Amino acid sequence: MAQQKLGVGVIGLGTWGEWHLKTYTDEPGVRIAGICDMNEELLDERAKQYGIQFATTDYQELLAQDDIEAVSVVTPDFLHHDIAVAAARAGKHILLEKPMATSLDEALDIADAVRDAGVTFMLDFHNRWNPTIIAMKAAIDAGELGEVKMASFRLSNRLWVPTELLSWGGQTTVAWWLGSHVSDLACWLLEDRVTRVYAVARSGVLTGMGLNTPDFFHSILEFSSGAVVHLDNCWILGDAMPAVIDFQVELVGSAGTMYADCSHNLSSQKYTHEVAEWPNPLVVVDSHGVPRGFAIESIRHFAHCLLVGETPLVSLEEAVHNIEIVAAIHESVDRAEPVEIG
Repeated sequence: MAQQKLGVGVIGLGTWGEWHLKTYTDEPGVRIAGICDMNEELLDERAKQYGIQFATTDYQELLAQDDIEAVSVVTPDFLHHDIAVAAARAGKHILLEKPMATSLDEALDIADAVRDAGVTFMLDFHNRWNPTIIAMKAAIDAGELGEVKMASFRLSNRLWVPTELLSWGGQTTVAWWLGSHVSDLACWLLEDRVTRVYAVARSGVLTGMGLNTPDFFHSILEFSSGAVVHLDNCWILGDAMPAVIDFQVELVGSAGTMYADCSHNLSSQKYTHEVAEWPNPLVVVDSHGVPRGFAIESIRHFAHCLLVGETPLVSLEEAVHNIEIVAAIHESVDRAEPVEIG
């Protein structure tokens, strides 16, 4: 007798939402039971493309479907709270795109709803599946670097991201969009919690273009172990850069140092008379019709955990602490002084 497939719904069908659709479609134990997006034209297009019968512009209507056991929430970050809380209260397992929310109060609300409902929750920090980062984690865990004393993470985007890729770039910040990624990686690699944050930000380029969001953040995170981590997140890199992101990591330990270039790997280069490209083949690859890459594996991991009853790699507590950190970064910028995290 064939095992019944896990019914999932996807809320938010834009650029990243489609990768959730591709991954679930490729997962043998999963069935996409419904989709939701406010854009009716996109909703109809995705429904036809993936052969999905149930499609709605109302996420509450999707959450009311009995055959949907889990949902991916892939909406803009400032819309996460209401949808995630409603999903938990509807008894749905939740894969939520980062950041968890855009305030600590909202993150705590989501966490309370998840605990009360007893559902499985995972924040999609897909860089924990990044092969380069995994190699760093293995080196730390093996003691090859000794005790990590300091680290630096640079994760930035071309100007194209807040101005063209995102239709809502002025309603978030690069600290939420990218800082959440690297602050999570710092905590995960060091297996430690942040106790103090000091950050500065500057505005001008994006505000001059009508987007009410800072151009960049520089943040210092102090950990309970005494380690210090610097985060560099910028949203105004030149659009002539072939890579959309600039992602560099440096770890300095008591017994060794490790560097990583997670964006300009140059393993694949293409130069025509019009463009120069070096796409990162590790992120998302259509491998003979099958989606592959670390940005896909985190989604696949969530589905696998639900199918076999395992605990996801990203815990609810880690998701909340990440919001504590990024909220403290914004608070430090506003107050122009360090902020303690309890």
